[in-house]
Amino acid sequence: MNKLIYISLIAALGLTPLLAGHPETDRLVQKAQKEVAEITAKTLKEKLDKDEDVIILDVREAQQRAEGQIYADDYYAITRGNLEFKVLNKIKNKDALIVTYCRGGSRGALAAQTLKNLGYKNAVNLKGGLKGWAKAGYPIETGLGVTKLSQE
Repeated sequence: MNKLIYISLIAALGLTPLLAGHPETDRLVQKAQKEVAEITAKTLKEKLDKDEDVIILDVREAQQRAEGQIYADDYYAITRGNLEFKVLNKIKNKDALIVTYCRGGSRGALAAQTLKNLGYKNAVNLKGGLKGWAKAGYPIETGLGVTKLSQE
């Protein structure tokens, strides 16, 4: 009964996209979200439109990347599970602005936290992940071209 009330409360508050579904994991995600900054889809889009130096780091699994990606000149796809083992060889500049993202924001927050622990000074997470980007009406590049989420 307590679990049902907990789940109902979380859903009523609109927090379900932020949580991973297990209390211990949820605590890890919440800790990561407190330790790293988040960037909104709007702010990221403005930076990309102004051609500011931004590295986009997609930490989703390969099959999830089939959903599409945020286009950027400086884009890397490294799964969250491989991040610690691959990022140091791919992204050399530890002062660069790195925006991590996943589908909903949780793994992106953990990834940004990991980057901070590895010495990357400007690692931030995209608030709401790819879902947040799409809900804001920004384009997603897919194998079929560029698409936008319809508000109809």
